[in-house]
Amino acid sequence: MFDPKLIRKDFPILSRKVNGSPLVYLDNAATSQKPRQVIQALVECYEQYNSNVHRGVHTMSMEATDRYEAARQKVADLIHAPSVEGVIFVRNTTEAINLVANTWATQNLGPGDEMVVTEMEHHSNLVPWQKVTAQAGATLRFLPVTPEGTLDLTSLDTVINERTKLVSVVHISNFLGTINPVNEICRRAHQVGARFMVDGAQSVPHMPVDVTDMDCDFLAFSGHKMMAPPGIGVLYAKPSVLEGMEPFLRGGDMVREVWYDHATWNDLPMRFEAGTPNFADAIALGVAVDYLQALGMDNVRQHEIEIGSYALQALGEMEEVTIVGPTEARLRGGLAAFTTDVHPHDLGTFLDQEGIAIRTGHHCVMPMHNKLGLAATARASFYVYNTNDEMDTLVRGLKKALAYFGSHALKP
Repeated sequence: MFDPKLIRKDFPILSRKVNGSPLVYLDNAATSQKPRQVIQALVECYEQYNSNVHRGVHTMSMEATDRYEAARQKVADLIHAPSVEGVIFVRNTTEAINLVANTWATQNLGPGDEMVVTEMEHHSNLVPWQKVTAQAGATLRFLPVTPEGTLDLTSLDTVINERTKLVSVVHISNFLGTINPVNEICRRAHQVGARFMVDGAQSVPHMPVDVTDMDCDFLAFSGHKMMAPPGIGVLYAKPSVLEGMEPFLRGGDMVREVWYDHATWNDLPMRFEAGTPNFADAIALGVAVDYLQALGMDNVRQHEIEIGSYALQALGEMEEVTIVGPTEARLRGGLAAFTTDVHPHDLGTFLDQEGIAIRTGHHCVMPMHNKLGLAATARASFYVYNTNDEMDTLVRGLKKALAYFGSHALKP
């Protein structure tokens, strides 16, 4: 195991103060902080070899290309992809899902077909499918969520059936924290001949993910949630599936030959990377992967189980706090959404004055909030540099906030 107090020294931003108090950053599910190694990788790129990739024969172009493709290999190794051909660089998880929606789904969904998501999906794994199913005359179906915040798998064999063409499931809910049994769902999808996609935005940065073992057809995740800069993400897809997909974007670098009236496509994965790629951030993503691999993804997961257990117990001991989702840390990712009698926005604003950064709102999971009868929740989310001391600071801040708003409540 690693020591989060030592890890913190690699993250410059964690030494700053906010409103006069040491920063306690607990909004990692939204975006993570960046270590010096990643920041320096960007500086080195722009200072030493900034040049377009895949196109030039000069030294800097070849250096940039080598680093860009090395980053692709690092990503493939992280998720245990069998080859780099299935690793496509995109902007983020949302773009990766939309790529599949606007290629594979539009090519394969038709009237009478069905696709399946869960009731706990982030808007990014719901809204694109609403559009493509409506356009295709297909039906969008849902795996239900139990009152405890887990998937109700009793309906698995009926919701996923012979009419199902695609199943797309969040691996770890960014709201409930639930870790879904994606391997089991994938097996069921493949039993009926459907493709299976995983939203790994909250899982790939926090736990071991093996696409070969899972046997998923697609996996999407974002770099900015795993210590890399924003603007770089990954779509993994089985090369055999990609071969049958039309390119999403068309232009430079994704073509092999072009005539006035038609064109042919480049090899995988460049077929799906049109135009100048975000090579600097991709290279920095590779450095972030190096950092995580050095820590060990099993260790990352174990740390979040431990700090999650500590946080759930501390929050659970407060009568005013109601935790949403599974109450056992091993069943959830490193986050805790909760409610109190104080509106989450007021709570978040008060905690910010104490230097504590949490998330408030519906976290882009509005339908699930509506199902639970919640307008909004507060969410604390953890990463490798968070400590039990920070959980204690959060609890003290919550108690202070509840006391403040209680004393300032309007009298009838």
